[in-house]
Amino acid sequence: VQLAGVWGGLVQAGGSLRLSCAASGHTFSSYVMGWFRQAPGKEREFVAGIRWSGFSTFYADSVKGRFTISRDNAKNTVYLQMNSLKPEDTAVYYCAAAPYRLGRSYYLTSDYDYWGQGTLVTVSS
Repeated sequence: VQLAGVWGGLVQAGGSLRLSCAASGHTFSSYVMGWFRQAPGKEREFVAGIRWSGFSTFYADSVKGRFTISRDNAKNTVYLQMNSLKPEDTAVYYCAAAPYRLGRSYYLTSDYDYWGQGTLVTVSS
C-alpha cells in the first residue's frame, strides 16, 4: 500500500483546512485508516481513525467536535476536515493504513503498517 498525502498549509486560528490521502496498491476499502500528527519535539500522536465501512470513526479528545475523518472507498481516499483550528494543532500530519486485525485498537502508531510522507499544518495565532 502506498499513501500520498495532499496538502497542508498555513491557516489562521479559527480557520479550516482539509487534508486528503490517496491510497494505492491494495484493497483500500478493507483497511482501517488513521491520521496522526507530530509537533516539534513531541512524539507522534493519534488524531482520528475510520474503519473500513466508514460508519465507525474515533477521535483523540483534543480534536473531538472540531475534526472529522471520512473516506471515499471509490476514490481510495481518506479525508481529515479540520475546523476551529488552534495554534496547538500545528504539526506534521500523517495518514496511515492497516488491514483490520482483531485485538488492535488503532489508536497506536504500532497498529498501522503503512504511512504517508506527512504534510505540515501551521496554525498562526
